[in-house]
Amino acid sequence: MLVLRARREVGTVGTTIVVGYSPDPPGTAALDAALEEARVRDARLLVVNATRGGALGDDTYACAEDLEALERRLAECGVAGEVHQPMGRDVAELILAAAEEADAALLVIGVRRRSAVGKLLLGSVSQRVLLGAECPVLAVKPPLAG
Repeated sequence: MLVLRARREVGTVGTTIVVGYSPDPPGTAALDAALEEARVRDARLLVVNATRGGALGDDTYACAEDLEALERRLAECGVAGEVHQPMGRDVAELILAAAEEADAALLVIGVRRRSAVGKLLLGSVSQRVLLGAECPVLAVKPPLAG
């Protein structure tokens, strides 16, 4: 597991916000909302970018360039934080486990529009996180393109 730490450590030690992140519009919307919540609450941010099988073939897994941008963004925002990239069989379970381990005050996730058939056939990481989280969950949508 790769762990990056923001250069500037500020914030309240006891309050952690966890965000499920992917380098796409829903992930960016989740990160934006989580950064704002962390600033308002003076909280630490744990960015979780989980994958079922690593970077190869998974466009939701952040590459080195994405990770550097995340680290810069945390530092620029003055939010203490870390980026974790766990690998496992179930992305939702990895996000939930990170939130539980961090004793998260809030879990932030991005959601995308999907057809009814898409939801039925593919399942939904966001839905499993919403239903399985022990802490409050903030689900955010990216702005409509157009």
